[in-house]
Amino acid sequence: MAIVKVLGLETEYGIIIRGAADPNPIAASSALINAYVAEVARKVGWDFEDESPGNDARGFAREGAMPPEVETHLVNAVLTNGARYYVDHAHPEYSSPECADAREAVCFDKAGERILARSVEAAGRLLPPGQSLVVLKNNSDGKGNSYGTHENYLMDRSVPFARIVQYVMPHFVTRQIYTGAGKVGSEASSTGGVEVSFQLTQRADFFEEEVGLETTLKRPIVNTRDEPHCDAQKYRRLHVIVGDANLSEVSTYLKIGCTALVLAMIEDDWFARAGERDFTLASPVAAMRRVSYDLGLHQTLELADGRRMTALEIQWEHLDLARKYAEDRGLDSVGGQEIGSDLLQRWETVLSGIESDPMSLASQLDWVAKYRVIEGYRQRHHLDWGDHRLAAMDLQYHDVRPDKSLFARLGMERIVDEPSVVAAMTEPPRTTRAYFRGKCLQRWASQIAAANWDSLVFDLGTDPLRRVPMMEPLRGTADLVDELLAGCASPAELLERLGS
Repeated sequence: MAIVKVLGLETEYGIIIRGAADPNPIAASSALINAYVAEVARKVGWDFEDESPGNDARGFAREGAMPPEVETHLVNAVLTNGARYYVDHAHPEYSSPECADAREAVCFDKAGERILARSVEAAGRLLPPGQSLVVLKNNSDGKGNSYGTHENYLMDRSVPFARIVQYVMPHFVTRQIYTGAGKVGSEASSTGGVEVSFQLTQRADFFEEEVGLETTLKRPIVNTRDEPHCDAQKYRRLHVIVGDANLSEVSTYLKIGCTALVLAMIEDDWFARAGERDFTLASPVAAMRRVSYDLGLHQTLELADGRRMTALEIQWEHLDLARKYAEDRGLDSVGGQEIGSDLLQRWETVLSGIESDPMSLASQLDWVAKYRVIEGYRQRHHLDWGDHRLAAMDLQYHDVRPDKSLFARLGMERIVDEPSVVAAMTEPPRTTRAYFRGKCLQRWASQIAAANWDSLVFDLGTDPLRRVPMMEPLRGTADLVDELLAGCASPAELLERLGS
């Protein structure tokens, strides 16, 4: 049976420095994060012991491949909610704590938005007069540069990577119809002769390979980074880089929830067991852009076996398989019956809405909401799609400041309530090892030298430093460690009881 899809989101935020003679995004990102951390907690740095972004799941790397650099000199903090908050390639990045289901992941992703907004306020109190920071939850600066929103899913190491690639590729290409954040125009070097006034996604322009290790150049649809951050003999972490930065909670929920379901089906070899349901695309990279550029959602994609199907038809097929899978195998791998059933129902509702009238989903999907408001403004003011005011509205949709955000004015449907989001800014999820990490940081930050996803390093004032490994993502939960933590008055006592 498929294992529980522990998951999380990493978001690189866009940053703009206004009023500076020589704007430096790295310095600005550092100031942003340091201002927040200084106001809320003692800074605990990141432990780079297990960072290995050059490991390739295929067992080899293409000649000339350029895995991401590990930038140990930049600001890196661990928060009491179990998240990582740091500077990554001149962007502030918030990596959510490990979550046990899609709804919980949405909550901690929204908490990240609130943390970035609070950071802008904190940094604003420290900046020189006349300077300000604007932070955007998007994926493109409009000048040909893209930055990522990455998803992470726990998978069984025994599943052949080739099987994952075969069956997840069509899903990644076609899920854009509900995961896209929308974008005015295109930044692709070539659009294949298609005029792109508005497209479904922010990221499709920037993918050039089907499978590979890179994340910033020659981006692949399926990323092969093999860095599990847990027991590498048992697990892999599928690192997904094709998604947009969503503000819509429904889009985020479906993006990670439906993908978790598809990955569970792949683990259980359900596509083959259900009668070799294979939707391999003839040209996935070209199909990525074809789907994103198709506002009418009627363009067909060529499959490797010669058939042609629309992205919507392929998603309907995936939903049909998922329903049969749920009946046969259950939904424990995606959070249980309640979460799994809700995912299936919302998946069907959204596909039905796209089929009948995409604009009916303006309160649920990012690309629809953005298109409707920008198209309405364009028509009222008789503007061409190339007008700079529409590009400015596109950016304003993603502003993390509630009083400036276009998204915040649209009354979009919620998946989680605001008190839960506010609590998630400082409190860790109770369902994964992030709970142990977060609670230790809350109680004993001054005696924690560093932390990462799979360990905590304690400094008790005597040599040597003491490392507590956390190799199982579903250990360290509230149910498992609350009594232990309550019975320890100091980290020394905790380490003694753990035998570390």
